[in-house]
Amino acid sequence: MNRRALLAAFGLALAMAGCATAPPADRAAQAPEATGPQAVLGSMALDAQLEARILALDPERVTDSEVRTVLAAGPTPRILALHGGVYPVHLLMDSFSRFLAGMGYPQARLRHPGDGRRSHSPYEDSTQIAGLVAWYYEREGMMPMMVGHSQGGIQLVKVLHDLAGDGSAQIRVWNPRTDSAEDRVTIVDPYTGAERPVVGLRIGYASVVGAGGSALLLPNQWSMVKRLHSIPDSVQDFTGFALGVDLIAWDLPGAAATYTARGSAQVRNVGLPAEYSHVFVPQTSHLAREPAMREWINAYVPGRAAPVPPEAGPADNSLWAADVWYSIKKHWVLEAQQFVRARRTLAASR
Repeated sequence: MNRRALLAAFGLALAMAGCATAPPADRAAQAPEATGPQAVLGSMALDAQLEARILALDPERVTDSEVRTVLAAGPTPRILALHGGVYPVHLLMDSFSRFLAGMGYPQARLRHPGDGRRSHSPYEDSTQIAGLVAWYYEREGMMPMMVGHSQGGIQLVKVLHDLAGDGSAQIRVWNPRTDSAEDRVTIVDPYTGAERPVVGLRIGYASVVGAGGSALLLPNQWSMVKRLHSIPDSVQDFTGFALGVDLIAWDLPGAAATYTARGSAQVRNVGLPAEYSHVFVPQTSHLAREPAMREWINAYVPGRAAPVPPEAGPADNSLWAADVWYSIKKHWVLEAQQFVRARRTLAASR
């Protein structure tokens, strides 16, 4: 769908913005799968050479070749994308997922294992997504990363507050294969083998763009009015992006709301060009199709971005895409290295 058609559909759908979809009812639980260090860390075939190459990576300097020949061949965390709340904005997060795949991220870690969707709705219960984070971590040994756009960004921060225990003291594990809650509020930690609650888990990286503004007037987001810009310790590295002019998120030059850490989270606030569109920021699949643009994006370092070369082609939304990709690569490396080190420790203990 082209930009004009999507914008027209967006305008026609504004009246539907407040229509929430209830989470599906619980289904019968499946037989439990094996969990714990032996099952999870031993589930992937990694040779010693690949393990050594993963451990040798510099998380802050990852090349295109290293992504495709090293990282993509090893353990890879899920990326949970949360799209905006007005149909068909989910297509823009589809574009972002295609961008990630074009940059070398394994497709299987971008899609829901149940129905194959590439992003989650902001009308899904936030505790359901928190329970899903726990399920992935327990079964795969990799903490998911999260990226939210517009109302999906608000929902992402709500998930962080849920994981921090700000809403409920207990959150049920959510099984994506049955799309239902399991009858438990704890998981088996894939590294220690100890039982631990869903509440208290900490993800490595999360970012939001265009969050806030008019979407906070919706009943499902009222609880976030005073909490949106306060980031709890349930995330290590958080980036909040604001457009130079965003009438939907209510960000204006010099008046954009900033995100702050409530505790030890590392929080960055990044301003995007005023010409960026609130609706179309995630439309990025085109960026991965041009070799010169991929090279620029892979070389990007926050705070030290070189000008986009003319031969790179259309650069729409490239700053946002490059910054998010930099952080995704960084935490992909950190998660993979933790996984490999734990495998080696487990093997040495036998």
